Amino acid sequence: MLAVAADTPKVLFLGIDGCRFDALRKANTPNLDRLIDQGIYADNTRIFHPRYTTADTISGPGWSSILTGVWADKHGVLDNQFKVSHYDKFPHLFVRAKEQLPETKTASLVCWAPIDQYIVASADKRYSFTEKDYGERDDAATDEAVKQLSDASIDVVFLYLGATDEAGHASGFHPANPKYVETIQAADARIGRVLAAIESRASYQDEDWLVVVTSDHGGKGTSHSNGHEVPEIFNSFLIVSGDSAERGKFETDTYIVDASATVLKHLGIDAPEDWQLDGQPVGLKK
Repeated sequence: MLAVAADTPKVLFLGIDGCRFDALRKANTPNLDRLIDQGIYADNTRIFHPRYTTADTISGPGWSSILTGVWADKHGVLDNQFKVSHYDKFPHLFVRAKEQLPETKTASLVCWAPIDQYIVASADKRYSFTEKDYGERDDAATDEAVKQLSDASIDVVFLYLGATDEAGHASGFHPANPKYVETIQAADARIGRVLAAIESRASYQDEDWLVVVTSDHGGKGTSHSNGHEVPEIFNSFLIVSGDSAERGKFETDTYIVDASATVLKHLGIDAPEDWQLDGQPVGLKK
């Protein structure tokens, strides 16, 4: 009997800056709801580890941890100034993927320039959108993500959406704030466009897509700085969705560093010990 070839692993990695999960649940989010239903989720994913709490609870350390899979005592970023970083020793997950699988094709689409300027490395395609309005940035990034997903060779797409964080700073990070909730609904609509682009690929039936969604922090009032003892800030969320994902709700602790480790594992990469990753693959069936 001939062996059946395994579907090709692919990843859509989504970041929604400053998104509280309770607000996501309040919002009308059919696409994110579908991802949750077709996967596993946590509503209390921690954005820092008790081992090291010096880093502020803001985007620089948060996205550094998410995209490198290590905490700030390793990657070195404590705030949004990026005066110190150790990305040479603890690089972006694209670097790690290409170390093990050099032919991996990657694309990064972000709306907060420091991610592209400081963190992203080894992306085959990289775009930083800097329109004045974050809604326009998110639309432009989504348009480009749809375009990139038409390329049959693409393996990993990272898409960052920033309008939710901007709305929280402007009028409050809270599910009772309609302007904040509206930006989550807008993010969901953009995610729907990207999911449709994946499902319309000619090769889709032969691909095993994993969708990972997380945020760098929550928020309280109009801020999220110095939130180490504020659950509304230090709790993020994690969604791992797709045919290769488990179902239900995580029963064990999850951390934002687990996101990149999970992406790498789905691609077939077992992280060597010398990478010193703090994150662990979570939510995968095998």
